[in-house]
Amino acid sequence: MGVRLIPRAAHAGLAGTRDGRLLVRVTAPPVEGAANEALVAVLAEVCGVPRSTVRLEAGRRSREKRVSLPAAAAERLRTMAAET
Repeated sequence: MGVRLIPRAAHAGLAGTRDGRLLVRVTAPPVEGAANEALVAVLAEVCGVPRSTVRLEAGRRSREKRVSLPAAAAERLRTMAAET
């Protein structure tokens, strides 16, 4: 699943979609992996899955990321993103 990360946001959470990618806001800065860790935490919380099931596959140093999650969780994310 494609994700566009927005670090240093006022509030963490889903922010809809842009160019076919899920927008995720995190309050952490993009320093020493803090924003990536926050991204995993937000996605796990929103989907109701353990953090260990959310993996950052590509884009560790970019705002454009590819993550993998269990199929049911990914479908929930798509549904939530469409509603925001």
